[in-house]
Amino acid sequence: MGVTANVLVAYKVYTNAGPTKATCRSSALLVISQYHSPPGVSKPLIMKKSRAAVGNRSGRRKQASSQEGKEKCAFGSSQAKPSAPSGPARQQKALLQASVSPYHLFRDVAEVTALQESLLDWYDRKKRDLPWRRLVEDEVDLDRRAYAVWVAEVMLQQTQVATVINYYTRWMQKWPTLQDLASASLEEVNQLWAGLGYYSRGRWLQEGARKVVEELGGHMPRTAETLQQFLPGVGRYTAGAIASIAFGQAAGVVDGNVIRVLCRVRAIGADSSSTLVSQHLWSLAQQLVDPARPGDFNQAAMELGAIVCTPKRPLCSHCPVQNLCRARQRVEREQLSASQSLPGNCDVEECAPNTGQCPLCAPPTEPWDQTLGVTNFPRKASRKPPREECSAICVLEQPKALGGAHILLVQRPNSGLLAGLWEFPSVSVNAEASGQHQRAALLQELQSWVGPLPDTRLQHLGQVVHTFSHIKMTYQVYSLALEEHTPVTIVPPGARWLTREDFHTAAVSTAMKKVFRMYEGQQPGTCKGSKRSQVATLSKRKKPSPGQQVLESFFWPHVPTDAPSLNTAAQ
Repeated sequence: MGVTANVLVAYKVYTNAGPTKATCRSSALLVISQYHSPPGVSKPLIMKKSRAAVGNRSGRRKQASSQEGKEKCAFGSSQAKPSAPSGPARQQKALLQASVSPYHLFRDVAEVTALQESLLDWYDRKKRDLPWRRLVEDEVDLDRRAYAVWVAEVMLQQTQVATVINYYTRWMQKWPTLQDLASASLEEVNQLWAGLGYYSRGRWLQEGARKVVEELGGHMPRTAETLQQFLPGVGRYTAGAIASIAFGQAAGVVDGNVIRVLCRVRAIGADSSSTLVSQHLWSLAQQLVDPARPGDFNQAAMELGAIVCTPKRPLCSHCPVQNLCRARQRVEREQLSASQSLPGNCDVEECAPNTGQCPLCAPPTEPWDQTLGVTNFPRKASRKPPREECSAICVLEQPKALGGAHILLVQRPNSGLLAGLWEFPSVSVNAEASGQHQRAALLQELQSWVGPLPDTRLQHLGQVVHTFSHIKMTYQVYSLALEEHTPVTIVPPGARWLTREDFHTAAVSTAMKKVFRMYEGQQPGTCKGSKRSQVATLSKRKKPSPGQQVLESFFWPHVPTDAPSLNTAAQ
């Protein structure tokens, strides 16, 4: 059956479904998305890269171009394409294209080809051996291949490669297929994700896996457009990465590393987070992506930004595209001008159009800094400082409970910050509130979980500062030990008693682990000199005199100014 016929059959399935239209819709859309495959990809199997074929790039490019022409004839208007901008977005894009100087563009096909070949040849020789790359290269099944890319790309958002490797390996060992992840519980996902940060990513992965299994028959959408449309939490970058690496679609991608590379190669000094500059960067990425090896090209561009074209101290002498880099050319001109005692060579005349200041150049208020060199690009966007919040939190423990010591954890709501994770009972407080008010509010919160408690045993330990992406949280840490020889208290849903050993494997955030380290550092027999505890200063304080103790007890519960603090930003 031809492609067009398949699409028509899928459409009829949907339109004639009658009462079962909702059930059949996803199956019909899946068929359509599968046959909206990118140019150069055979159906249903993707062409695998051959080492022997790496050298014959021009021949494969012609073949891909020929195949693209054939498929365009076959698909007609039904081929999946990125939706065109409309209204103000279209006007903005037209304005950008009209006002950008050729200095920031790739107008020469030979220049684009040279960049593609240089970058891919470098990638073949220098790419890092990473677990997700090995999985993708060895996997023939397209759905498993796409799943392996999807998990890696989601984990790598806002997280360093070195941190992701262990998490990715454990994840794929536990859930090697979409079906495995779809059958997992959110608790299991949060437990494995604990410490990786940005916890909504794990939840979206699981929700997406369930959607693919339950609504799409276990088959991943095949194009960047349909991936972004159907998978929760998948944006333009992640969709393009999956489509290019797993399915061979010639879709460009733009992440932090690619932004840095493109801004330096084309000397883009304007704010890279602005809408106009972002549109231009995506346009450049789409123009540059190699149709014969789109996945490898996108990974090569990201790899270049990660290990060579770094934010600080880039290794320009090792860069495979240094001869095409406008930032490097600017540095060389400035150095030449300085050595010849000539006035600085201004780039404005070279790159700005006659209509005025180029929208891709740095504003006149931010002149070229000789000491920065190529790191003048890209300009850092002004970031809004995180808002500050304060919370009183308590490690409530039954040291003599039957079966061993237990600590109380409660579950956070299913939405918002750290959704679904477990934490010690806490309550938001005013940072300026007195210790007495903090203790009263915290005690009330504790009693809502376990009933009446003796407030005299509530001890202040110090504070832990943890910075999330947009919140700087200060935890005033308290402890309370129940000494009675009683079984573990029964608590309402949303709370649980865990042993100390179970805590370390529970779905808790990095912030809670910091709080618990402070608590452990106060307990007899713990190693207070360990690097992780960072609370030895409290135990080494000189014991106050009797008179000083009276004064401190009079002014307590104000937080002591020399209370120990763990102040570390979120990873």
